[in-house]
Amino acid sequence: MPLLAAGEYRPDVSDYLGTASRNVLNVIPRGDGYGPFPSFSAYTSALPAACRGAFYALKSDGTVVTFAGTATKLYQLNNTDFTWTDVSLGASTYSALSATAQWQWAQFGNLVFATQANAVLQVFDLSSSSAFANCGGSPPQAAYIAVVGRFLVLSGLLSNPYRIQWSGLNATTTWTSGTNSSDFQDFPDGGIVRGVAGGEAGVIFQDQAIRRMSYVPGSPIIFQIDRITQDKGLFAPYSIIRAGEKIFFFAGQGFHKIEPGGVPEQIGREKVDRTFLADLDKGHLELFIGAADPRSTKIYWAYRSANGVNPANYDKLLGYDYLLDRFFPLSVTGEYLLGISQTGLTLENLDTISASLDALTLSLDSYATAVQPQIAQFNASHVLGFFAGANLEATIESAEQGTDENRVTLRGFRPVTDSATVYGSVTYRDTQSAASTSGAEVLINARTGRCDMMRDARYMRFKNRIPAAETWTFFAGVVPDITTSGTQ
Repeated sequence: MPLLAAGEYRPDVSDYLGTASRNVLNVIPRGDGYGPFPSFSAYTSALPAACRGAFYALKSDGTVVTFAGTATKLYQLNNTDFTWTDVSLGASTYSALSATAQWQWAQFGNLVFATQANAVLQVFDLSSSSAFANCGGSPPQAAYIAVVGRFLVLSGLLSNPYRIQWSGLNATTTWTSGTNSSDFQDFPDGGIVRGVAGGEAGVIFQDQAIRRMSYVPGSPIIFQIDRITQDKGLFAPYSIIRAGEKIFFFAGQGFHKIEPGGVPEQIGREKVDRTFLADLDKGHLELFIGAADPRSTKIYWAYRSANGVNPANYDKLLGYDYLLDRFFPLSVTGEYLLGISQTGLTLENLDTISASLDALTLSLDSYATAVQPQIAQFNASHVLGFFAGANLEATIESAEQGTDENRVTLRGFRPVTDSATVYGSVTYRDTQSAASTSGAEVLINARTGRCDMMRDARYMRFKNRIPAAETWTFFAGVVPDITTSGTQ
């Protein structure tokens, strides 16, 4: 029997959660199969409470400044000892976030903005501030924020959820309609505005509509707003991901992408949409959070599953490689997922992090010399970290093999991987209506590279498990040793 390429059993329809015939877990798709996914590695001390939003900004000198929010406070990361400093307005507390909301952020030049519907828009000047302050100009309280061209755009307004409102041109303290191109737009249909994806042109997401806003210089309308979908909107407000020039999001009909100037295209239909929607805890959409990994062509959605234990944490990630057009699931628990840059590190900083080089939680090679962001999260202990630890345990299972007419006899199979430790097993059944039976795991034979076992059945699947912390780089498939054993 020929090699069963790993690319042939990518997650499909209801398969990626292991409910049907094809299953992968804690691996990243590659052009030649799959690779390992690293575990969480702590980078900072813990926030005083659960993270409810985080952001990194770049100063004019290239310095990275990291912010995070809890239900009632805003914090800045100390780049020397990696502790969190309270930078809330007047060191006081804000009106608490709604239980279904997160802080949202944007950078406009030297200014960092943080917003949530129960508080006045907050601003932090990277060149001079030691704490956040109320934004001038009386902007509306808003749940979401974006930068479109040279305008700051607010949506999810507390006073009018069917409206978006934007600042003056290059003037973030100008919010009077008709002054310096500041204005607002109410939408008579499409439902509540759930967010705006920024850029040179903005994409407005409502419950049942998506619109594009394009700046028209010199025109009295300021922005031309065109509907690009009918009866299709945003299902979860924090599922929006901007990855380069592309936008990804989850609608009621499943996962979609929008190319520049284009309309939404489905990417999850007959792959993951139905299973994902059935598995999603729809009562905790604040934990359905999207983030891009700018160092690759992969994006991730964190979410709390229907069987999740802690209502304050997501317990799964669903990844998508938009170049390979392949989804992959990960078993990860955390509070908030984001793409973020590491701060710079000097030799003088090392003593504040650890008294021993051997005790560093991250390799010195992991501390970036540039500001390119990477995927990170706050874990269940409120600690920010990157996925730079030992490899997670990986599971790769093939599609079911066999025919209705012939029984097959299995004598073993050879995993095509550079992992020295692989456990192989087979699940089997004689009829399509029967439940599969799982056989015992067998450790790979170091001399032959095979997982030897005997089994006779009509239908079989080949499962491989690579233990956590094992060093490996690829898994390309399996080569089964199978013969037909007769017909009935």
